[in-house]
This record gives sequence, structure tokens and C-alpha cells, in this order.
Amino acid sequence: MDVDADGGRLFVAALGAGSLEVVDLRAGKRMARIAPLREPQGVTYVPAMRRLFVAEGAGARVGAYADGKAPIVASAGDLDDADNLRFDPAANQLVVGYARALAFLDPNTLRLVRRIELAGHPEAFELEHTGGRIFVNVPSAGHVAVVDRSSGKVSATWNLVGASRNFAMALDEPNHRLFVATRQPAQMLVYDTGTGKRTVAIPICGDADDLFFDGQRRQLYAVCGEGVVDVIRQRDPDHYEIAQHIPTSSGARTGLFVPGRATLFVAAPSRGGSSAEIRAYKVQ
Repeated sequence: MDVDADGGRLFVAALGAGSLEVVDLRAGKRMARIAPLREPQGVTYVPAMRRLFVAEGAGARVGAYADGKAPIVASAGDLDDADNLRFDPAANQLVVGYARALAFLDPNTLRLVRRIELAGHPEAFELEHTGGRIFVNVPSAGHVAVVDRSSGKVSATWNLVGASRNFAMALDEPNHRLFVATRQPAQMLVYDTGTGKRTVAIPICGDADDLFFDGQRRQLYAVCGEGVVDVIRQRDPDHYEIAQHIPTSSGARTGLFVPGRATLFVAAPSRGGSSAEIRAYKVQ
């Protein structure tokens, strides 16, 4: 998911429906959709360009849409299992995880600028804003890869000793802490980004797929497929505690935290005859 804050729109990759859903946040209902798409996964909206980017896993491409509306205006192909997307404003590049690499694209043309090979398929990744590194979850390799953007190479790997299935990630850059959620066992690992050492491991809800750090409130939100959001309070960079254990819906593991709205959006899939829906949770 991603949000158009000024336009009051939420963009949702509806994987099961093969579509990109556009939700009017003021009216609280769907206002448009882009379809058909082949396994839509990553979504990024760049306000300065008024352009929406969608990664299609089975389509092996990233598509661009002017102002978040069809038709497609540009695309980049040969991106097998295209997944997570991030926009790097400093470099003015779009970064996409696919196959066993990161691809860097020109957001205007979607021309491939370069690619960086990894040991496996990248899941969640975080870009430093004041530094030159990218932290990448590579669950099939059992590590976090540290990518140096200047050299275009993996400069280090941080192994997940005693844990696996690391899909979700968040970054507290001012305090030099990286948060990695694993599924086996269900826990959040904390790494010192200066040393690469693990400093904390805390049990969290199961089947975590999204993790967000709220710097203003000094807490994290783990969105878990078991039907729970865990709110994790940061007492200091090396001490954490579960503050709330909020029931959501079974299979609801995709979320988006929007600091400007103090809102966590959670996508609840259709289960047992219920309709798929977006739930909005106000944070305190």
C-alpha cells in the first residue's frame, strides 16, 4: 500500500483480485481500480511527479501510471517476481526487489540504471537517508544483506542465528537501529547498524509481514497474519516491550503506517464469506 496524502487516496495492491484499488480516504470507499494486473505486489506513489508505480510479480515488470490512473504510461520488464518498491529521492531513483537482485530505475522513463545481485530473493528493504546503505531481508539466504549504494556491492551480511523467515523490516536511523521481524520463531530482532551486532530479540505475533517504526511516539507496529497487530514500545534503543496486542482479522498481514495521519491501515482479506476491507487504526 501507499498513500497520496494531499489527494486523500490510498493505493492498495489487491493480489488476489489482480488489481490496484484506489480508496477515497475522505469518503471511505473505493473510487477507482486498475486491472487486470498480474500479481500486483509493490506500490509506491511519488507526489512530486504525481506518478504511481506498481510491481507485478507474475508480470515481471514495474508499471507507471500518471496521477494513479490508467492507462500505463511507462514500464520496465524482465523483472521476474518484482516485489517491494522504494523511491530514493536523493538519487531520484526507483528501487525494486526482484528475482535475486535490486534494480534501480529512472522514475521518468523506467530505464534500468543498474542492478545489484543478492544471494536470494529480496523481501523488505530499507534505505538510509543520511547514509549510503540499503538493508535487505534475504530469507532464503538466512541473512540481512547490507548494500553499499556507492560501490553497488553487498558490503556485509548479518546472519539470523537461531531465526529464519525474515520478511518484515523497519529502520530507526537516528538511533542506528534496524528492526527485523522473523516468523520462525515469531520475534523482532534489533541490530545496531553501526556494528552489525544483534542487541535485542523480543517475541511478537506470528506471521509478521509488515513492520513500521513510529519515531514520534517511539513505538513499532508489527502487522501479523495470525490476526494481530503488536504495538512495541521503545523505552530506549536497547529496551523494548509489547504495549498492546490488537486483534484484527485472520490473514491481515499487509499494512501501511502514515505518520501525518497518525493512522495504521491494515488490509483484511476475504475469509469465510466476509468481504475484503481496509481497516484504519488511530495510533496514540
